[in-house]
Amino acid sequence: MRTLTVLVLLSTAVVLGETSETNAALKKMASQSSLYDSLGDANNAIDGNKKAEYESGSCSHTQPDSKPWWRVDLLHVHHVYLVTITNRRDCCEERINGAEIRIGNSLVDNGNENPRCAVITSISPGGTSTFECHGMTGRYVSVVLPRPDFLSLCEVEVNASPDISGVPVLIGDLPANDKSQSNSTLSV
Repeated sequence: MRTLTVLVLLSTAVVLGETSETNAALKKMASQSSLYDSLGDANNAIDGNKKAEYESGSCSHTQPDSKPWWRVDLLHVHHVYLVTITNRRDCCEERINGAEIRIGNSLVDNGNENPRCAVITSISPGGTSTFECHGMTGRYVSVVLPRPDFLSLCEVEVNASPDISGVPVLIGDLPANDKSQSNSTLSV
């Protein structure tokens, strides 16, 4: 009698502790083109705190760079469905106007050459806007201003699910003491 056993790694979502379409950016690692001061760390934009006042210490902030950018590393490739951004309330809300959201796997030009999901026309002071990315795939999500200015983001949420294509599936026959049987690995 042959028994077929299939061991499937359920999904990267289980391994990473994420469920389908969660905020994949929350408390990951972020970086940016420069640092305005000690309050403007890139990781502030993914701390889960939507306070929109810079002095609260929950917003990122660059120097006035020639093409300022901010990027989060999701650590694995994801299908990105939505990117939600909270703008500053206390100053300079217009600085976000024209920023581009880019998603992909490349770090060429700091990820700013990855495919574009959306262009932010404007976000009201302290407001939150959501942009549809229709399942674009990538490990990196970037926000870049294609002009000289400061870039400040008070929260960035990335609604995404892990890309499980290529996750190994182990298929084998039991009983294990039957040496004529073999195991093989497939990719999904």
